[in-house]
Amino acid sequence: MRYLTQTRQSGGQPVIILTKADLAPDYNLLLAEVTQSIPDVPVHAICNHTGLGMNELNPYLMTDKTVVFLGMSGVGKSSLLNALIEQDVMKVQAIREVDSRGRHTTTHRQLFMLPSGTMVIDAPGMRELGIFDADEGLHASFTDVEAWFPQCRFTDCRHQAEPGCAVLAALADGSLPRERWEHYVAQ
Repeated sequence: MRYLTQTRQSGGQPVIILTKADLAPDYNLLLAEVTQSIPDVPVHAICNHTGLGMNELNPYLMTDKTVVFLGMSGVGKSSLLNALIEQDVMKVQAIREVDSRGRHTTTHRQLFMLPSGTMVIDAPGMRELGIFDADEGLHASFTDVEAWFPQCRFTDCRHQAEPGCAVLAALADGSLPRERWEHYVAQ
């Protein structure tokens, strides 16, 4: 969620790419879960090895566009770049056998041009991403959550125990998914 907030704060268009779809027994379940929990952001499942879903990325890989791969260490950003550029330009490592997770390999940022003319910045993975001064990105990421705020009885409602809190009422009746609220509070 923090990556989405930062992307929106920068003026970028976030797109979620679920890599390593071949490792999931049913990646469609994961795709549906992410799509439901993060509204208004395109979500795609891909597999670099089989080519699954790779063509779905074409609309984002336009000439004269710059794309940045952001994500935690070991999620497959550099492997995706290698697949898109159709050569091994970034070093990658096999997933760990113990837990089927990727390994932190990339240690620098680098700009590449894909055959389509798209510029791609491959960045090293981050274990943690802090956000600050990202009000616009936060508002853009959580319009569904913040839509409840004006409906609260008190303008200074903290959404914890106040009477007439629209957020608490929406959480209680399921109109606002608890997961969305928890993501908002965490940021």
